[in-house]
Amino acid sequence: MKYNKFWTDMHSNIHHEQMSELPVWYEHIKKQMDFWPVAYYPFYMRPSPSGLAVEDRYDDEAIARDWELLRNFTEEANRQGFPMFMGYEWQGAGLDGDHNVFFLHNNGKQEHPMRYQDLAAAYEGQEVIGIPHHLAYQPGSRGKNWDTHNETFSPIAEIYSSHGSSENDDGPLSMDRHVHMGPRTGETTFEKGLERGYKIGIIAAGDNHSIPGVFENGIMCVLAEDNTKESIWEGLINRRTYGVTRSRIEVDYCVNSAPMGSEIEAGKEVELEFQIKGTGAVDRVEILRDNVLEEMVVHSGTWERERPVGLIRFKFRLELGWGPDTRVYHNHLRKDWEGRLETDGKLLSVQPCWNHYGQEIFRDDEKSCSFTMTTYQSPASGKWMGSEKAAAEGFIFEVEADVDSVLHLFVNGKEYLLPVRELLNSSQVMALWDEVNCLTKENWGEITHYRNDPWWHNAYKIRIGKAYPESSYKLTGKRKIRMEQSGNLRLRIWQKNGDAAWTSPVFITVKD
Repeated sequence: MKYNKFWTDMHSNIHHEQMSELPVWYEHIKKQMDFWPVAYYPFYMRPSPSGLAVEDRYDDEAIARDWELLRNFTEEANRQGFPMFMGYEWQGAGLDGDHNVFFLHNNGKQEHPMRYQDLAAAYEGQEVIGIPHHLAYQPGSRGKNWDTHNETFSPIAEIYSSHGSSENDDGPLSMDRHVHMGPRTGETTFEKGLERGYKIGIIAAGDNHSIPGVFENGIMCVLAEDNTKESIWEGLINRRTYGVTRSRIEVDYCVNSAPMGSEIEAGKEVELEFQIKGTGAVDRVEILRDNVLEEMVVHSGTWERERPVGLIRFKFRLELGWGPDTRVYHNHLRKDWEGRLETDGKLLSVQPCWNHYGQEIFRDDEKSCSFTMTTYQSPASGKWMGSEKAAAEGFIFEVEADVDSVLHLFVNGKEYLLPVRELLNSSQVMALWDEVNCLTKENWGEITHYRNDPWWHNAYKIRIGKAYPESSYKLTGKRKIRMEQSGNLRLRIWQKNGDAAWTSPVFITVKD
């Protein structure tokens, strides 16, 4: 069967005090995602008698009111045709790791036992799943406890989020943002679960507590027949999922024609196939057999010497943001942008790269699109978690045009000419010099300095990422893999810009 790809942030934690913001979260998600499982967060920092704040659950009445509000909202979203799922975060005594619990239907009840085994037992036989996240923290201190794992209740796990990567303890993408929960340890990683023989699929998700769907924090894709709740759920429980750190790398992967997440029986040789369409140049594809690198398919070096001629397809990223240092200009916390991109060829696709509210994209026709953006100097999250960097906002465009043509970018009334050949050669950054000159003069008068730091450091900027031809971001592969014993095969994909994707494994029972 040919499956479709549906994207979401599967870890949006909305708190008690944020419930009035649920419609805003929902509208933001609908602009950029295909479905939405939202996880109510029933915890807060409760002052102890001595004054030390400890994380605890709200009282049952407050949780019940919020839960009913979320149920009603989800039902209305479903009536309008949007596949929204309701869920909540479970933490228990911290001995088994944190899990987000999601329901196929909207009649579920929250359970808060101290241990994971009791949580799984409470939902036995029901259409409910519990997804472990930030696995690789200390055992006993909210890292994943594989001793108590139930693969029926928890068919997939979160390998990456704003916390970092829980795949293993010696790879990149370390878990150092939430310093109070770390450091990362090897005892609880995703790979340890596979070593135990568990059949676990992979997702990435934001662990976002202020704004859902933050580009920088990871999202997931499910392969499903259609965009109904039932089809999506079937894809989740059968592990046809994969995760990405940021941009939406498209991955199709199968072993002996069985898609990612499958369980198959085979002889001692299997055929692995993949098709990848990146968002920029793909660097390599790593084929992992039982967590060990079996083969590395290096794509870098296969396309760079090509000389593009005539009509080509390419991708590039547009970013808007940066701006005044808030330590110098205290009141300059946001900026509104209005723009338009035009080509003489075709605008094939536009992917949002959004970290905050206030973003819109309008497809005018096959040759152009318009957008409005809002960028912020303040981080998108806070609370007791580590802050995020002030982020830029943008898009990834895929264009078909003549290599000697020129794209036209209009931003806040100014036109920028983007020759395709120059885009293929290098990225470029344009500062809004007129604005920062006026800002400096208004606040500090006529000043001079032997270098432009006071202006450059406080200027809003437009970054046009280097364009990459189609041959750099599309590749296919077919390999024969020798299986001496039963095990699993999965892919890890890296782009040159550091974006990564992980597929769920295919689990293989070798027949004698």
